[in-house]
Amino acid sequence: MIDTVVLLLHIEAFHVQDPDKFIPSACWVFAQNKANLPGITSKQNPSKRELRKGLYKPRLTLAYRPNIYGKQEVILKIELSLPKLLLGNNFEELRYKDFLPTVEKLVVILKQMGVVTTAASIASAPVCTIHYSKNIPLTDGATPRFFINKLKEANIKLSLDTNQTDYRNEGHSYRWHCNSYEVIFYDKIKDLEKARTSNKRAVEKDSDLQLPIAGKLKNKKKFEVLRMEVRLNKRKKIRQLFAQLGIKNDLTLKKLFKPAISKKILMHYMDELESKRPTLLDYKTSNGKALLADLMFHNPELGPKNILQLYGLKHALDIMNPRELRAMFANYSTRTWYRLIAQANEIRLPATQKPFGDIRRCLKKLVALRFKKI
Repeated sequence: MIDTVVLLLHIEAFHVQDPDKFIPSACWVFAQNKANLPGITSKQNPSKRELRKGLYKPRLTLAYRPNIYGKQEVILKIELSLPKLLLGNNFEELRYKDFLPTVEKLVVILKQMGVVTTAASIASAPVCTIHYSKNIPLTDGATPRFFINKLKEANIKLSLDTNQTDYRNEGHSYRWHCNSYEVIFYDKIKDLEKARTSNKRAVEKDSDLQLPIAGKLKNKKKFEVLRMEVRLNKRKKIRQLFAQLGIKNDLTLKKLFKPAISKKILMHYMDELESKRPTLLDYKTSNGKALLADLMFHNPELGPKNILQLYGLKHALDIMNPRELRAMFANYSTRTWYRLIAQANEIRLPATQKPFGDIRRCLKKLVALRFKKI
């Protein structure tokens, strides 16, 4: 589902009715010679008091900068979580039919913030950042930490860009971070609990808005929420990914507000992550002879040397995760290590149950989560 977006409005698409609501005052917008005002920005953000009262507002930035076509002009940047705007939280998720009510509410809220615009301008606004997400309810006793640990132990390296991994909050979140995008899995309820202590410790912004929900959800038995987010933070990255996946859409809010696009993006990264997880990690047996026999029988193209290497790798992975194992062999050839891991990713073994079946089923159905369904 679509969550956070950053929209850009050019000067013809909005009017600043109350410039003093911005800090510093947006009066400079009306200056005759804007070329003499380089680097000036005026901001307006929601306060903690407003969020705790349940009043959600977007983050606004006025700046004199190049637009998407390279022309210098006054631009209004609008950053917001669409479900928080319409529903007051993002535990619940938007549906396709929520587009018009969401846009209309944004127009009303912007007017309260001293900015006048229209629903048509918002709908056609260029998008420079978009976050796709899915809240995955776990009601069978499974926990988000179980899935996060399964992802962590795989030592996944995304193939598209150089990335860094971040395993934080005692194991309740895991993030792959690049300059242009991020993929994040985290315990949604636990993250809200962290926000009670400090917003800086939480994955999510503006958590004060949702603090009243935390207690209600925590008391529900056998109910956890694993959240997956794909944050596409650059317009160039969005275009590149869409071209790769065959998505032909203009990068405007109206064109991107489609569940089919959300599903395609989320499934793409789930496939990417799962493809990097060695089958050996999910093969369970206490019988070493059975493992050796299965490696030989199901992979006849492999010679004795490769079979024995994989046999040893499996036993090593039973006592430490790939990241720890790689660190132990840091002084040896990186090329040899990655060749071995690539081979481990390709082998065939029987009765290996992938641990992410529940996540995949939820992404394929992509039914919007609402509290009445919890």
